Amino acid sequence: MVAAAGAGLLVGPADIDVWSVLLAIGDALPFIEIDHGLTEVEHTVLFEIRFPRVVLGGLVGAILAVAGAAYQGVFRNSLADPYLLGVAAGAGLGATLAFARSGDSGFIAPLAFAGGLVAVAVTYGLGRSVGGRTTTSLILAGVAVAAFATAIQTYLLQRNVETLREVYSWILGRLVTVGWGEVMTLLPYAVVASAVLLGTRRLLDVLGIGDEEASALGLNVSRVRWIVVIAATLATAAAVSVSGLIGFVGIIVPHTVRIFFGWSYRVIVPLSLLFGAAFLMFADVAARTIVSPAELPIGVVTAFFGAPFFVLVLRTMRGPG
Repeated sequence: MVAAAGAGLLVGPADIDVWSVLLAIGDALPFIEIDHGLTEVEHTVLFEIRFPRVVLGGLVGAILAVAGAAYQGVFRNSLADPYLLGVAAGAGLGATLAFARSGDSGFIAPLAFAGGLVAVAVTYGLGRSVGGRTTTSLILAGVAVAAFATAIQTYLLQRNVETLREVYSWILGRLVTVGWGEVMTLLPYAVVASAVLLGTRRLLDVLGIGDEEASALGLNVSRVRWIVVIAATLATAAAVSVSGLIGFVGIIVPHTVRIFFGWSYRVIVPLSLLFGAAFLMFADVAARTIVSPAELPIGVVTAFFGAPFFVLVLRTMRGPG
């Protein structure tokens, strides 16, 4: 994380040396005054453009990775990811409505967040109506809801062709900030969801032995499953609302942690937070530099690594997950 954050702060069109960055960060600490030597423009670039973008990338990456680990544990499915229950499709529909109807970018995050939550609520209701006590019914309900939301989104795009460019830019994922506003919007959801998922990581290990066995050990399986799913979904919806759709983080990071540190969710969940943050910060650096001075959508970078990784996991999947 330190290396990824350092790369994010140093890489960019404005050439700021490492020592000046370190001095400026020290000067920003309470009760410390240091002559960092940065010009006013360089100081603004560092603290109002690069710093919030690095922090936002860390928060989004951490949330998507830990949500992916939680979904995989609660559904006992190693291919589950944060978009499993229609979050991405619902958020995409909400963002499309914002682009097509309001014309105000300030509505994108709220409507994307609301769309993700509505999609998940419909998924839950549909899943329960056809036997929601099983994980398969929830997954199939999520597929149906995602298909329906995507159909409505496609219809809206056809009716509002002028919004295509903006919508697809958002769908491909982005970490463009205008200061610390996006960070402060996402931070409460990240903190609360991470605390809940960290607190349930031992219970995910118990769920891994099966619902009947976990119930025999005194675990309220249904309650634990709902708590984990709701926490992961709220966090994912919040992340998607400010960053767009960034795929594969919830698959790449938890599986990488498993390869090096084992299958226990007591380890996977906290390390997914750290490695998820680092992974997305590095991906953002790549997005900013590969076609510099232009910028790739960060979702393209994660998909470039994630698609072959997904195929590899699918072919070599082993173990209790």
